[in-house]
Amino acid sequence: MSTVAALFVETDGCYFEIEDVAPWDIGRDARRYRGPYPVVAHPPCQRWGRFWHGSTRKPHQFKLGDDDGCFAAALAAVRRWGGVLEHPADSHAWRAFGLNRPDRGSGWVAADFQGGWTCCVEQGHYGHMSRKPTWLYAAHVDLPALNWSKGEQRLHPTALARYGYAKARRIGMTAMVGGKDKTKIRNATPIEFRDVLLAIARSAQKSEVTLPDLETT
Repeated sequence: MSTVAALFVETDGCYFEIEDVAPWDIGRDARRYRGPYPVVAHPPCQRWGRFWHGSTRKPHQFKLGDDDGCFAAALAAVRRWGGVLEHPADSHAWRAFGLNRPDRGSGWVAADFQGGWTCCVEQGHYGHMSRKPTWLYAAHVDLPALNWSKGEQRLHPTALARYGYAKARRIGMTAMVGGKDKTKIRNATPIEFRDVLLAIARSAQKSEVTLPDLETT
């Protein structure tokens, strides 16, 4: 089984203690990855998502895309060594780096002119408690058929009983998860989905591609 580098992953998370997986967490700084293995990349999404600017109670405290170069490094690693990158659906990083947006339900579509492909898939089909639509970017790999369908709406029964349909739909499943680990649970990669990403990366061609330094547009 070929080795895969798992970049920007949670310390002691689901990519640790797996044979032939080399995890790069915050302490190892995945921006410094220089190969030679294909990668699965989970660059931070906070500054690229819907609330990139910060809390609605204190908006515009952050700059769009200000992630210390993490997404650029992850994209460069996938393009150079082969593999796959995941980010939340509708990530602003796609436009910033000139990538085509995938349509839900359309499967893999060409992402750029550098051999990259992109798609939209829901992690709810692969073990996540929420539907969690996700965009993938892959390069130099075999592209598998995934479950492209839109999952059924998921409402937390406690939220539905307490707040009614409209608010239960708005706040989502993970909003009702209590305790300090709410964000961790929401962001966690399900084991089944992890295995799909690892399988994609392990299909990578064994050739390095020389690329220029990446800059946002």
